[in-house]
Amino acid sequence: MYPKLIEILIERLTKLPGIGRRSAERIVYWMLAHDAQEVKALAESIMNLKEGLRFCKQCNHLSEEELCLVCLDSQRDRKTICVVESSKDLLAIERTGSYRGIYYVLLGNISPSEGRGPDDLNTSKLISRIQDEGMTEVVIATDPDAEGEMTALYLAKELKNLGVQISRIGLGLPVGSAVEYVDISTLAMSMNSRRSVDF
Repeated sequence: MYPKLIEILIERLTKLPGIGRRSAERIVYWMLAHDAQEVKALAESIMNLKEGLRFCKQCNHLSEEELCLVCLDSQRDRKTICVVESSKDLLAIERTGSYRGIYYVLLGNISPSEGRGPDDLNTSKLISRIQDEGMTEVVIATDPDAEGEMTALYLAKELKNLGVQISRIGLGLPVGSAVEYVDISTLAMSMNSRRSVDF
C-alpha cells in the first residue's frame, strides 16, 4: 500500500493517454529518485505549457505569441491553405517537408455522436482569410474516418462559391486512420497526390 501522496499522483498520471498504472508507478519512482530541482523544473514546464500557450489569431495553431511560427514564415506559399483538424495534424504534415503553404486548424471536426456540429468549426474566420488574402487552393486534410469525411464534405460545400480550387489529400491514408499517426513517407505521398473535390 502506497502513502496517500504517491497514490494521488499515480491516479492523476493514469489519466494521461497511454499511461497505465505500471507506467505511472515508474514515473513516480523516477521522480523520487531524482533531486527536487529536476522534479520542480518538470512541474514548472507543465504549468508554463498551460499558461504560456495560446491559439494563433490567424490559423488557430498553438503559439507562444499572437502569431505562430508558420504564419510568421515569409517563405510560405500564401496562395495555398491546408485545413486540418488539430495542431498535431499540422505538425505531422510539416514533418514530411512536402507542403510549403499555410494552414488553418479547425480545432475539431463534425461529430454528431459527440455533439459537435458545423457551427463548432468557426469556418467564418477561414472564409475571411481565403477571401482577404486571395488564396487559390484549399487543401482539406481532415482524417479519413467518418467524422473527417463529414467535415471535409461540409467544408467543400461551404467553400465552393469562393472561386478557389478545393482539393483533398489523396493516396496513402487508410480509411479509419488519423493524420497524426501516419508515417512521414505515406503522409508526404498523400499531400503530393491530393485531388480536386467534386460536388
